[in-house]
Amino acid sequence: MLEKTIEINDINKITEIVGNSDKNLNILQKHYDVTILVRGSSLKIIGDNAEIASKALQIIAKMALNNEHISEQQIRNAVNLVSAGEENKLIELTDNICLTATGKVIKPKTLGQKQYIDAIAKNTIVLGIGPAGTGKTYLAVAMAVKAFRAKQVQKIILTRPAVEAGENLGFLPGDLQDKIDPYLRPLYDALLDMFGSEGFKRHMDRGTIEVAPLAYMRGRTLEDAFIILDEAQNSTNEQFKMFLTRLGNNSKMVITGDITQIDLPPSKKSGLLEATKILQDIDDLKFHRFSDKDVVRHKLVQDIINAYEKYHK
Repeated sequence: MLEKTIEINDINKITEIVGNSDKNLNILQKHYDVTILVRGSSLKIIGDNAEIASKALQIIAKMALNNEHISEQQIRNAVNLVSAGEENKLIELTDNICLTATGKVIKPKTLGQKQYIDAIAKNTIVLGIGPAGTGKTYLAVAMAVKAFRAKQVQKIILTRPAVEAGENLGFLPGDLQDKIDPYLRPLYDALLDMFGSEGFKRHMDRGTIEVAPLAYMRGRTLEDAFIILDEAQNSTNEQFKMFLTRLGNNSKMVITGDITQIDLPPSKKSGLLEATKILQDIDDLKFHRFSDKDVVRHKLVQDIINAYEKYHK
């Protein structure tokens, strides 16, 4: 039976590390089939997997000592880093992107997310493809806000196709804006988080933030702008090509989507899906693919994605 002991330099962080009612320790004990004992400022790990469990616990301790709140998501991140043999890359997850209106720090929570924001920083066009809950849209908005605040661009433009689960705009109640708003709600929510309601309204009134359906992009040249196309799997080939060719000088595009959730009718091909076959070899255009390990929502979301993938395989 192996034993490993970890010394915590700041005893005040012990509670954050172990969690309420030892919740965090219980997750690790169950995952690695070990026993973890708290002895003052020491954590003793006992069991055949004590060595690998101690690596995960050391990551969690470093996060706590860096004044981070240890959530179940943080524990999953630590476990994933260790299983990939990349525990030394924890430092990469400390890069801050921007602050929300309430002062919350936005930063990558997984290595996949870090690679995504690095790709956005280095390339003119980035296509972020992956399952729900991986932060594709939210991080893209954060990067747009960062560029906007740094005056690298003059405008933020967010768009998505008005196609959802076979519904049609004409069947929804209200005027055109009422019909459009439900499709754009996730984009509004992200911007409200970053700017606050007053700041968001002010920028909308000035035209420095624009949120509109994809169809509204036709015929335009988008210059000095950070442009995000969300739910791109629901754009047709024609719409996708139209959007890409709107790119103007000093602009950046981020395209996000999940090719496992295409809501187009069977007669229509997904522009995003086709793009994965057509655009692979273009310079300054980068594909980034998220995995289930990048899911930062509830653990069940990750389990559900894995279950569906296993079923379809």
